[in-house]
Amino acid sequence: MRKAEITRKTAETEIVVRLDLDGTGQYDNQTGIGFFDHMLDQLARHSLIDMEIRCTGDLHIDDHHSVEDTGIALGQALAQALGDKRGIRRYGACLLPMDDALVRTALDLSGRAYLVWNVDLPTPKIGTFDTELVREFFQAFSSQGGITLHVDALHGINSHHIAEAAFKSVARALREAIETDPRKADAIPSTKGAL
Repeated sequence: MRKAEITRKTAETEIVVRLDLDGTGQYDNQTGIGFFDHMLDQLARHSLIDMEIRCTGDLHIDDHHSVEDTGIALGQALAQALGDKRGIRRYGACLLPMDDALVRTALDLSGRAYLVWNVDLPTPKIGTFDTELVREFFQAFSSQGGITLHVDALHGINSHHIAEAAFKSVARALREAIETDPRKADAIPSTKGAL
């Protein structure tokens, strides 16, 4: 039962996240931020994680708190759903093309949060969405999920394509990392015996 539900309430946001790691990529994400919902949908669809997110935030100020806090809650839900990480592959990688964009992701569900972000988004906005929030989301997600996460944009001229390729690339790497390893389904994937 690799499922989780996280509720996070602050003076700035109120968020509920529900995950099923053994899903089919079904999603129902509503944050009030259209582009961000589209990216969360990509994350669910391409990781095959069933994901439902509800976020009510202080969008009259800007999108920052909603995006960052959703990353926090999603990372916490992932960590909860993984439990002791017994039987997972642990590592994942993906080289993902999307038109002009090419994004490489490598990640380790190590329990040690670390983000390396080499992604240049050439415009400050995608529609009304601040492009700097893409990094803020992944910083919060990796921090609370205990993920060592490296994301590199190797090519790209269109900010929408680069951002979407980043979400899809992380999703595909995550899909690989959370899968059960049929050769070691009963073992913690570490010589330390714990992650």
